[in-house]
Amino acid sequence: MQEYELQYGYCVALKKESGKASRRKQHGTMGCCCKTGGLCGNWKEFGIDPVIARLIRNRDVQDRDEIRRYLYGKVDELASPHLMKDVDKAVEILRNKIKEKKRIRIIGDYDIDGVVSTFILIKGLKRAGALADTYIPDRVADGYGIHEHLIERAVNDGIDVIVTCDNGIAAYNEITMAKEKGMTVIITDHHEIPYKETEDGRELILPPADAIVNPKQPDCNYPEKRLCGAVVALKLVTALYEACGIPEKELEDFLELGAIATVGDVMDLQGENRILVKEGLKRLSHTSNKGLRELIRANGLEDGTITAYHVGFVLGPCINASGRLDTAARSLKLLCAETEDEAAKLAGDLTALNQSRKALTEEGKEAAIRIVEETEIGQDRVLVIYLPDCHESLAGIIAGRIREKYNKPVFVLTKGETMVKGSGRSIESYSMFEELVKCGDLMEQYGGHPMAAGLSIKEENVEEFRRRLNENCTLTEKDLAPKILIDVPMPVSYINKELVEEISLLELLEREIPNRFCTEGTSGLSSRILGKNRNVAKLQLSDSTGCVVEAVYFGEADEFVDRIKNCGSIAVTYYPEINRYQGRETLQIVIRNYITE
Repeated sequence: MQEYELQYGYCVALKKESGKASRRKQHGTMGCCCKTGGLCGNWKEFGIDPVIARLIRNRDVQDRDEIRRYLYGKVDELASPHLMKDVDKAVEILRNKIKEKKRIRIIGDYDIDGVVSTFILIKGLKRAGALADTYIPDRVADGYGIHEHLIERAVNDGIDVIVTCDNGIAAYNEITMAKEKGMTVIITDHHEIPYKETEDGRELILPPADAIVNPKQPDCNYPEKRLCGAVVALKLVTALYEACGIPEKELEDFLELGAIATVGDVMDLQGENRILVKEGLKRLSHTSNKGLRELIRANGLEDGTITAYHVGFVLGPCINASGRLDTAARSLKLLCAETEDEAAKLAGDLTALNQSRKALTEEGKEAAIRIVEETEIGQDRVLVIYLPDCHESLAGIIAGRIREKYNKPVFVLTKGETMVKGSGRSIESYSMFEELVKCGDLMEQYGGHPMAAGLSIKEENVEEFRRRLNENCTLTEKDLAPKILIDVPMPVSYINKELVEEISLLELLEREIPNRFCTEGTSGLSSRILGKNRNVAKLQLSDSTGCVVEAVYFGEADEFVDRIKNCGSIAVTYYPEINRYQGRETLQIVIRNYITE
């Protein structure tokens, strides 16, 4: 039996058993969803439809100023970078080193956040007059973050200062080594602070760097803690420009890059992140960055509005692809491209590389599914799947796909050159980083967030790692029930063009389109199946008021059509859209989940 739970304003648990589906209403109301009076009763003040008010309230935006910022927030409302711990100290160090003409090396990471962070820092430091260069570790040859051999190389190259971005907070031993060799180290990072459990509680383990810029530090006063590494780097560059008298307007070119990294690193699109993404997307469509412009063109997006979805699922994966299958230095080179010819070639190469990545990911996903379905691992609450022949760069993507399919925390491990490496993806009720801490003695290296993590481990410890994670696991059946999030129980008769356009404005800032709405008591009037794989169903639905709406369903179309033909009514979760075809516009709903009676 698989059980689904719909959450937010309306909550329904769906049971699917023996090929049949039934519905059990938990709670729900067509009335106000606000717990504190809040937005729904005052929607007219903001000039928005009550449904839009519900969407906003369900994202925990309640305070009037928060609501205004959510809808109309501007860049000048972002908090001062000086509130971030050690920013001013880092700026002072950098300015002195620039005056002394000391060599500075930026060490980033090979994912989209690391590449963008590196670009922001190298461009910002050079603008301030620094003698700076970069190194992005090779995923296979170097591994994640700063390592001892990278410090030795920096010493041999005459580097005086190391600046990390999107890494470094967990590199205690490596930073200690750099300090022992007389180097200055500035860490910019956004990952969780490592800690150990003691009798007196948690003891933080901070590296002995000269400055640590990371809003996750408990004594950091910066109000927004959910920033990606690139935005943390941008805060440092912002303060550096101010200290050097560089015009603030020059920072605007970084906004689109901050947006790309925020979406690509799957940050929460709330608070400052929402403002950054909104402003960055505005600029991305007419970017002056030659590399981004050619990447947009290579993916056929030059003539339309670029949304967070395009960044998350089209452009971002291309930037990530080089770090996965080649070297992330190619993506950095794309952002730094000075001619259109160079940019076009690099953009074409990265787009092709991403297509190869997609094929390899599909192979790895199918192999992982077979292990879950055909071995005792499928009974575990935390899935640890060892794919020794899989490219290590694909572990995180595959883990995410398996998490989506089974709604369990998933670690996918691969066989690296010297040891096993892996990535994990979690569910809301399981803090992956905290659970890794409990198994810290089994791993050579680890780090991450509540929802994602990476690790290195000896092959002989893999099975014990799997056993320990599941032994420590406290997840219940309710925790493991897939959650389907909706916002409003809304009959299709309420939908109109104006409402869909309002919703679309919000969706420009959503990496993924959520289920948003549900309706009951509808029935199918006509249907047909499209697509060479018969994976698209087009139909008409009629609700209890007699309103008829066009609908489309993507998935097992034959099964879907058979179900609705043989049932009294259907309940669906959906999102509305305007279907534009040959100059005609029609309202349409896209069905995400359905229940038949």
